[in-house]
Amino acid sequence: MTLNELPVGASAVILRVGGQQSFRRRLLELGLLPGTEVQLLRVAPLGDPLELWARDCNLSIRKQEAELLHIEPRTGARAQ
Repeated sequence: MTLNELPVGASAVILRVGGQQSFRRRLLELGLLPGTEVQLLRVAPLGDPLELWARDCNLSIRKQEAELLHIEPRTGARAQ
């Protein structure tokens, strides 16, 4: 499953970051590393970008970038 398939409000752990090396490096620099827990907070009305919570901060990434993040969904959501 990839991050763009995660329902809004759900949490997941990143398993793998795909894509070309330079693009993958950008996602890793944002803190989207394997083992990192993320929560999808909202999706823009047209489906792009996605706002997510990771490492105690909010990030916005494009749907195309979210398709490169392979995840394992979690059953409970993060407490805010």
